[in-house]
Amino acid sequence: MKPRCLIWDWNGTLLDDLQLCLDLLNELLEQNGSTNRYDLAGYREIFGFPVVDYYRRAGLDFSKRSFEALAADYVARYNPASFACSLCPGAADALAALKSAGVRQVILSASEQALLRRQVKHLGLAGYFDELLGQTDYYAHGKLAVGKAWMACQNFDAAEAVLVGDTLHDAEVAKGLGAQCVLCAAGHQSRARLLTAGVPVIDTLAELPALLGL
Repeated sequence: MKPRCLIWDWNGTLLDDLQLCLDLLNELLEQNGSTNRYDLAGYREIFGFPVVDYYRRAGLDFSKRSFEALAADYVARYNPASFACSLCPGAADALAALKSAGVRQVILSASEQALLRRQVKHLGLAGYFDELLGQTDYYAHGKLAVGKAWMACQNFDAAEAVLVGDTLHDAEVAKGLGAQCVLCAAGHQSRARLLTAGVPVIDTLAELPALLGL
């Protein structure tokens, strides 16, 4: 299964921002009049893309504040706090193993492009990646179009790429790109949800090098 290119999701896959995102969701709910509160297990059952639908499932009322206003509020809190987040367990070793094996690595993220670049640089990871592919805004609508545009410029078949993520959306993106997919159950969605995608699911990134035959 050794790929020519490893396409990484960022949030919840490489960047361990799970607790931060849970805390910020509960803050938004409290400050916008919802009585809903979530623990980690509950959060991992409702999180998903597009974010506007996830906000509705969580209990945020757009008749009181628009999605755009809520998203801007979230981003204003998330961006500075995210620089205190560390890498997910096993991420450093997986990145090093792929680099040693000569596998190209890119990040394809729902995060805004400039923020993604700052986060990667802050963690000292820039040397691992050929490309950092983020979004042009903060609304996290999805990343398939960005991935397709990048893939169209590459000199290898999409089937030679593996996308590693932590959500069902990542499996959808991989399918849309024609790439293989591995999902990691240490991030923003539960293992039970990820298993419905019908692709390999690992518990931590420590399992990834062996799965890829590295």
